[in-house]
Amino acid sequence: MRKLLFLIVMLFALAGPVYAAVNINTATQGELETLQGIGPAKAKAIVDYRKKNGLFKSPADLEKVNGIGPATMKKLRKDITVGGASMVKKESKAAAK
Repeated sequence: MRKLLFLIVMLFALAGPVYAAVNINTATQGELETLQGIGPAKAKAIVDYRKKNGLFKSPADLEKVNGIGPATMKKLRKDITVGGASMVKKESKAAAK
């Protein structure tokens, strides 16, 4: 019984930080703002770029957005995608600081 309880606790502990990447083609401004290094201005720029130019073909295309360069992409690369549903962390950026 102790082993089973331990296994259940470990599954919850390990599953907590797991989440899917944010889809930059479908994410709202608010969802984009949950990404590290993306504030309201950059999130709005991403949405505006997407409306004007269409969907991003790859995460690397995000560098075409004014204000997003290699340093920002280095922070974002593991957290973004161009396919699938967006899921954001439940904790806010303020709580993560």
